[in-house]
Amino acid sequence: MRVLFLGDVVGRSGRDAVVARLPEMRRRLEADFVVVNAENAAHGFGITPKICEEFYAAGADVLTLGNHSWDQREIMPYIDGDPRLLRPLNYPHGTPGKGIGVYAAARGRKVMVVQVMGRLFMDPLDDPFTAVERELARVRLGPGGVDAIVVDVHAEATSEKMAVGHSLDGRVSLVVGSHSHIPTADAQILPKGTAYQTDAGMCGDYDSVIGMKKEGAIFKLVRKIPGERLSPAEGPGTVCGVLVETDDRSGLAVRVAPLRVGPRLAETWPA
Repeated sequence: MRVLFLGDVVGRSGRDAVVARLPEMRRRLEADFVVVNAENAAHGFGITPKICEEFYAAGADVLTLGNHSWDQREIMPYIDGDPRLLRPLNYPHGTPGKGIGVYAAARGRKVMVVQVMGRLFMDPLDDPFTAVERELARVRLGPGGVDAIVVDVHAEATSEKMAVGHSLDGRVSLVVGSHSHIPTADAQILPKGTAYQTDAGMCGDYDSVIGMKKEGAIFKLVRKIPGERLSPAEGPGTVCGVLVETDDRSGLAVRVAPLRVGPRLAETWPA
């Protein structure tokens, strides 16, 4: 089966690009299942119920969040009623929502999606490695279990993302990083069969500082004093992500390739 993962959607530019492009991408790539990281979709900070519905209507099967999960307060009462919206699994017990789900895909397949958040240079959450191990002990990849397992590692440090990837090699279909907003060039299949890319990149305006208007970001970094709140860049959006194709028997990867579609980066469609 084929699973498409799209990286962090930033602001209206990213939303518009994903909503416009995703139906074509599903058809052209023959994607059976689509996961979108949407934690920056609401003006760069969090997500709203209305935006969730826009992504579902465009063809997203599951949305993941991250460290901006709660920036839009209206998502707090909503998330418990939306099983397709996932926040990091390793938030403390009692946090609204959930970080894992098993979902129906095309042709009767089942896909498990997990999200964890890193701890290096991030908020001090529960151990992401232990959180994933606990859930994998309950679900099997392959015959008698689920057909694919996708793990979104929302983390700052590339080393932490890579460590998660290698620790799960051979037991999940795809480990892909989010949060850094820059697509990495290391799409690969690890030795035991898990597809991996350190960061999928963002969906948004790349004439920016990780999706935000350049002037405000530069002022904040140079002057080191409070300025205007950062706001998303508003130019045409580029869509970035990763496509993984899995073996129908094992659920492990047979192919992984980056996706970049839009005006700013070198365009790349999986063959």
